[in-house]
Amino acid sequence: QVQLVESGGGLVQAGGSLRLSCAASGRTFSSYDMGWFRQAPGKEREPVVTQWRGGTTYYADSVKGRFTISRDNAKNTAYLQMNSLKPEDTAVYYCAARSAATMKYEYWGQGTQVTVSS
Repeated sequence: QVQLVESGGGLVQAGGSLRLSCAASGRTFSSYDMGWFRQAPGKEREPVVTQWRGGTTYYADSVKGRFTISRDNAKNTAYLQMNSLKPEDTAVYYCAARSAATMKYEYWGQGTQVTVSS
């Protein structure tokens, strides 16, 4: 079992930056793939980035070059650095953990709101 808690959301002007954190507790954090997802009002949840435990990373085209995922296994924390934010990045952002055994995102945080004003 893994518990995830996001933080770092907020209100920022277009062009600004935010860093989201995802603190994990429970079983070995380093053994999980980590992902960030977002859900905007009236839209379905969409993947933002996935990072395999070995480091391979996949970004959504909409955030490539602007967002960066990282993780500190010693602190059991994953991060999402978001730069050059746009109003269309406004959403609730969720982190999630996926085990190699299931290859499904079984563990989710509660979400953190990111609002980008124009």
